[in-house]
Amino acid sequence: MSEHAPHDRPVIGIAGGIGSGKSTVAHILRRLGCEVCVSDDAARAVLDAPEVRAAVLARAGPRVAAPDGSIDRAALGRAIFADAVLRADVERIMHPRIEARRRAQFAAAPVSTRAFIIDAPLLFEVGLERECDAVIFVDTPRPLRLSRVSATRGWDDAELARREASQLPLDEKRRRSSDVVANSGDPSALEASVAAALEAIIARTAPT
Repeated sequence: MSEHAPHDRPVIGIAGGIGSGKSTVAHILRRLGCEVCVSDDAARAVLDAPEVRAAVLARAGPRVAAPDGSIDRAALGRAIFADAVLRADVERIMHPRIEARRRAQFAAAPVSTRAFIIDAPLLFEVGLERECDAVIFVDTPRPLRLSRVSATRGWDDAELARREASQLPLDEKRRRSSDVVANSGDPSALEASVAAALEAIIARTAPT
């Protein structure tokens, strides 16, 4: 149980492998009446803040600077992927601000909101599951995930394996999740599975 979640509505995290369709699940949950915080969107907004930009540039150096003085997000991503110490330092700069934005978004959500959703690419790796009352694991076959990242990011099998090796193993993510939805590429089946998971989570987390 989250230490910080509102008592009347659950906070739900989304986990899964790269290319599993976590964003699609988040979109479905939004349509079902949930308030969704997309951590990547919050991170982009945080990086635009002058004090954050200055702190990140001071730590990572000019290699992550764009010509206009902003942060080159692709360069920053490559740098922190290759350097765990740098990644931890950048996280210390950004995560408190991302968390503040998430809390503000949830606090401003309509009273009709059914649940609060955290869509974060590294939910377990950065400890965000501690904010959640439940975590939905999106279980997607590897060939389908590879097809997606090949089409959207130009990755081959080796690159997908290399990227996933830097994350918590999928079996561990699934074990630490409270609910599982299967994504076989059938949109209708996925929507039904997500809707069922949401109802189950709301039912078991309802205040007594």
